Amino acid sequence: MEKLAMLYEGKAKKIYDTDNKKYFWVEYKDDATAFNGIKKGTIADKGIVNNKMSAMMFAYLAENGVNTHFVELINDREQVVRRLKMIPLEIVVRNIVAGSLSKRVGKEEGYVLDSPVFELYYKDDSLGDPMVNETHAIALGWATLDQIHDMKEIALKVNALLTEVIDRAGIDLVDYKLEFGVCDGKVMLGDEISPDTCRFWDKETQEKLDKDRFRRDLGKVEEAYAEVYRRIKEAIANA
Repeated sequence: MEKLAMLYEGKAKKIYDTDNKKYFWVEYKDDATAFNGIKKGTIADKGIVNNKMSAMMFAYLAENGVNTHFVELINDREQVVRRLKMIPLEIVVRNIVAGSLSKRVGKEEGYVLDSPVFELYYKDDSLGDPMVNETHAIALGWATLDQIHDMKEIALKVNALLTEVIDRAGIDLVDYKLEFGVCDGKVMLGDEISPDTCRFWDKETQEKLDKDRFRRDLGKVEEAYAEVYRRIKEAIANA
C-alpha cells in the first residue's frame, strides 16, 4: 500500500490518503494540546507511544470480538486504518470520578462509581465539544437510534475488556473517550486509545500516568506515557 497526499492534520495526528480507497494512513505526532487547544506543547516520543498503544489495544479488542478500524502497524509512528465515515459524537466512559465529573456531581476525584457512566458529547471544537443526549443526536441528524445503540453496546464491551486487562497491569482505568465511524454499514470503533484519550492511575499510589501530567504541569510526562505502555503491553501479552 502506498501513502499519498495528506488529507487532514489534527491536534495529535496527520491523516493521509492511500492508493486503496478503503484505507487511510495515520501518522501520530508529538504535539500536545489541552483545554481545547489553549495549552500547547510537545511530549517527546508521544507519537510513538500512542501509535503503538493504539495498535495494541485495537488488536486486543479485535481478538475479543470488537469491530475496529485498525488494519496494520507500519512503523513506530504510522499505521493503516479502515476509512470510516465518522459519527460526530464521542462516548466518554467513566469508572471513577475525575476531571469535569468531579465538579459536576460534587464528588472528590477518586470516588469509585457503582457502575460505569456513559456520556455523549458532540464533537465541535468551536462549541467546546458540549455534552448532549440521544434525542439531540437523533433530532439533529448526527446519528441514528441504531447507531447510538451500537456505540453504547461497543462501549460496554470495550469497558469490560479493558478494565480487566488494565487492572492486571496495576492500573485503574479511570475514564476515557471513544469515537466511532461507519464502514460498509457497520459501526466500528475508531480514533485511538492511548494516554492522550484515557485517564490511567497507578492502583497503589494513584499517580497519574496520562495526559493529566501535561494538563496540570505535574512533570515526568514522557516517563508516565512510557510506563503505562510498558505495563499494559506486558498485561496483554500475558492475557
